[in-house]
Amino acid sequence: MTAVPTLRAEVAQTLARGAVIPAHPLALTADRRLDERRQRALSRYYLAAGAGGLAVGVHTTQFEIRDPEHGLYEPVLALAAEELQAADPGVVRIAGVAGDTAQAVAEAQVARDLGYDAVLVSPRVAGADNTALLDRARAVGEVLPLVGFYLQTAIGGPVLDRDFWCEFASIPSVVAVKAAPFDRYRTLELVRGVAASGRADDIALYTGNDDSIATDLLSEFHVESPDGPRTLRFVGGLLGQWAVGTRAAVDILDTAHRAAAGDLEAYHRLGRIGSDLVDLNQAVFDPGNDFHGVIAGVHEMLRQQGLLEGIWCLDPNESLSPGQAEEIARVRAAYPELNDDAFIAENVQEWLR
Repeated sequence: MTAVPTLRAEVAQTLARGAVIPAHPLALTADRRLDERRQRALSRYYLAAGAGGLAVGVHTTQFEIRDPEHGLYEPVLALAAEELQAADPGVVRIAGVAGDTAQAVAEAQVARDLGYDAVLVSPRVAGADNTALLDRARAVGEVLPLVGFYLQTAIGGPVLDRDFWCEFASIPSVVAVKAAPFDRYRTLELVRGVAASGRADDIALYTGNDDSIATDLLSEFHVESPDGPRTLRFVGGLLGQWAVGTRAAVDILDTAHRAAAGDLEAYHRLGRIGSDLVDLNQAVFDPGNDFHGVIAGVHEMLRQQGLLEGIWCLDPNESLSPGQAEEIARVRAAYPELNDDAFIAENVQEWLR
């Protein structure tokens, strides 16, 4: 029998306690080649901001890094791994894996060899039904611990019901699940499925719902489990939105944890800024144009702050929507406490060394 991959003790503690885990963007030059200097600067920013982990090779990193004409999957993971060598041992190293079973397993093996702790499994697989997705997850879970991922349908994710999440959570190597369907009903179905598996105590729930961060972090989910009624919560976030304003995100998560412990002032503060976070996310993620500018929007925020030189994506058709840059400038001015401008200005030259 194949041994179940497990997390290092420090990483398991971080994941269970709850952490800010930014989805790492991809820094490119004007000719769409990897900009190693700025790629490293991004990792340094996230670690200096207090992120409890990094997710690399995920949607925000651009799925196209896997295309043969780019061949950037392993180089990008390797750069982040190098920057993580000096990080606290409790920082969680998560690699995204994609494609069919053979590709996802091969990518997980690359991540394992580079020292990553777990893999986030993309559910966007052409032609795969729920059974195929579960079989694929089991195969990948023999290589590294698994983080499940409910990806919104607007960018290619399938609808995954409660039974799917119950089966997925029953896989012994699953250590966390990221809920990012951008839908309250589907988020609830995911939580109910995890509870029904009987493994809720072993699996950390992370929000990926960039449009409802505060709501997720404040919510209690009253669900049934094999042992009776349970109350579950999201303990942290693995978010594209937290690729910007990461230091502020650390404060937001701390506020959420204090609110969950009964601090009413913290509870009210998070409630007050919840709509501000949605406004910020709307500018960056471009939902009004079906998320066409979502990755370029993250880049534009980081460009305006001096961390990136430009907004270039591997797909030349991926760019900002009309007026999006102005919207990002607006929310930067409107919510300075959420965007890290001063922190970045103070440290950016050091990160770009």
